[in-house]
Amino acid sequence: MSKFRIIPSIEQLLQRDTIIKLETNYGHRTVMEALRQETEALRSKLSDESTNLIESEAAARTIERNVESDLERSLAPSLQSVINATGVIVHTNLGRAPLANSAIKRIATVAAGYCNLEYNLASGSRGNRTIHASELLTRLTGAEAAAVVNNNAAALLLILTAIASGREVIISRGELVEIGGGFRIPDVMRQSGALLREVGTTNRTRPEDYAAAINDNTALILRIHPSNFRIEGFTERPSLRSISKIGHDFGIPVVEDLGGGNLYEADSHGTPFTEPTVQQSLEAGVTICCFSGDKLLGGPQAGLIVGREIFVRSISNHPLMRAVRADKLTYAALEATLLEHLSERADETIPVNRMIRTSIEQLRARAKEIVSSVTELSKVEVQLTDGPATIGGGAAPGTTIHSCLLHISLSGLTATELEKRLRESNPPVIGRIDHERLLLDLRTVSPDQDQALTRVLVNL
Repeated sequence: MSKFRIIPSIEQLLQRDTIIKLETNYGHRTVMEALRQETEALRSKLSDESTNLIESEAAARTIERNVESDLERSLAPSLQSVINATGVIVHTNLGRAPLANSAIKRIATVAAGYCNLEYNLASGSRGNRTIHASELLTRLTGAEAAAVVNNNAAALLLILTAIASGREVIISRGELVEIGGGFRIPDVMRQSGALLREVGTTNRTRPEDYAAAINDNTALILRIHPSNFRIEGFTERPSLRSISKIGHDFGIPVVEDLGGGNLYEADSHGTPFTEPTVQQSLEAGVTICCFSGDKLLGGPQAGLIVGREIFVRSISNHPLMRAVRADKLTYAALEATLLEHLSERADETIPVNRMIRTSIEQLRARAKEIVSSVTELSKVEVQLTDGPATIGGGAAPGTTIHSCLLHISLSGLTATELEKRLRESNPPVIGRIDHERLLLDLRTVSPDQDQALTRVLVNL
């Protein structure tokens, strides 16, 4: 008798309870392909003379088990929730800002059915999606008008294309920066069709440098937030108000890419850093200001454009707007987030704001509970220590916040090996290694994740 006869037929395998359940989860065609691959793999294995024969039921169970394992692995969502214990609050690699509960609920409500994304309920006719969130944005910032696109890079590209294509844009050499993901300001300007006109030097630019560069082909003056880049020492950078005055005197619009989207002045609402606010930029006289929705604002990924109505309208009506427009879920989350700021609840309800402002005493109290539970139930050694957390995402560069950290160690494992175990846990825990120590910063761990973190540490 051929040893291949112990391999069940596809039809026989399809009658088994486990395979029937897999078909319900993954579909008939996907399961059929997996069954064929596994039966062929078993056939190849049996071709090896050194392989011991197994009986038919054992062969069926082997195929069944392998199919289930392969489908679970290959079809599992690649995007999954993680516990951010790095101490970087706006962590670009980990999805930047976690959303407020109100934003999550709004997404669920809008996603569950139809909505008036481009429908005017008052007139019963086609509407314009650019109206959504604009009222809240203008109330918060004091701008005349506002528009929303899918991210801040798109916002800058759209602004330059709409206002400056084929004409010169004046910018300080010290602001020709590259930020995360290879996003280079000169490259964006070239893509927009704008002509780069550099002024000043890398470390020193004066107001008169801008004025001297203005000519009949000047479209706008561009001011860029340096993000993670900082020049110190023998430097000079003119105030935004002085640049805005030059723009006003010459009839040239001034555009500022503010990046982080800060709404609160230092020491206001417990803000521990000195960053320009959107309101201050507009008050200083800029024509247009753009910034991210998922950094210090604490909302969804979006590029927010605020400023003079005549320019915002021109930008919104540009053909490129369709390519970079935001979808209904972004608008839903953004409106909910803006309402939290407007109603002065953001310090408690928006995770980014809450993480920035949480006291060290609150963090230590949570840390002690985790240490107590882990020490009681596991061989993992956990020690409390202090250290710096950062804002991240290019927002508030150089700012650190005093934080409480857990130093994790386990006999026989290096910090690198332990860090790998945490990354591969369920849920994955992402920490940081500093001087061969694995550290978990509780400032970026939500209090409702403490139990899950404790469970992961206990099971290491």
